[in-house]
Amino acid sequence: MSKLSIENLHVNVGEVEILRGVNLTIEEGETLALLGPNGHGKSTLLAAIMGNPSYTVTQGKIFLDDQDVLAMPVDERSKAGLFLAMQYPSEIPGVNSAEFLKAAINVRRAKPMSLFEHYSKLQKAYKEMGIPFEMSNRNLNEGFSGGEKKRNEILQMKLLEPKFAMLDEIDSGLDVDAMQIVAKAIVEEQQKGRSFLVVSHYARLYDMIHPTRTAIMINGRIEVEGGVDLIKRIDTEGYEWIKNELGIKIEKEDKQMSTVSIGICATAEGTKK
Repeated sequence: MSKLSIENLHVNVGEVEILRGVNLTIEEGETLALLGPNGHGKSTLLAAIMGNPSYTVTQGKIFLDDQDVLAMPVDERSKAGLFLAMQYPSEIPGVNSAEFLKAAINVRRAKPMSLFEHYSKLQKAYKEMGIPFEMSNRNLNEGFSGGEKKRNEILQMKLLEPKFAMLDEIDSGLDVDAMQIVAKAIVEEQQKGRSFLVVSHYARLYDMIHPTRTAIMINGRIEVEGGVDLIKRIDTEGYEWIKNELGIKIEKEDKQMSTVSIGICATAEGTKK
């Protein structure tokens, strides 16, 4: 049984400490919903796990089974089974999408795929994600719409077959049809035993993918863990109850967080973009 373990993780961005002692465990086959107000460290946690060099781990441990994740370069973390679908996927000029995917898949295999097998897999994945297959000939994400970039992240996940997939607001900017495609792909991977760590401000996505647990990050720490009922409560009440009932002072308070549901927040953000 695979397990991702995070122990007392402290992370800085520049001189500013963002994560202040995160403890979290995700077992094989679990889908953990990670919630929290904006600016409290959710994306920082995912980036630190994946090895983004802009984030400095100053203290703590991350283990994937018995492997020390922090001792691995980014490519080794990926080959070990970690995957991050980014909130803002970058356009990569000069890197052909089909060739990129072929290289990423083959580095995980003892024997490289044949050209026929490669294109058969690509055609199936592009069709399932609702992306025109001719876009596989473009440079990675170049000329893609925001929604196509997000679906392309899930397409990569399907082809790379990681043990643990981390999704950073994969639903932001998606219309209803695209969200249904993304959610369907996630559910299919859940049924294969894939583990997920999902950051979202949109209750509807969680309704579609059915997380097994919920964790709430406040001030760079996991302050509350529980069942999916926490998602419903935050959707209806915001985060104000955490301060009132648990006595946790919330830094960087969102002025609207006690009056706006997570679903409405996501819709507003999508409209802005």
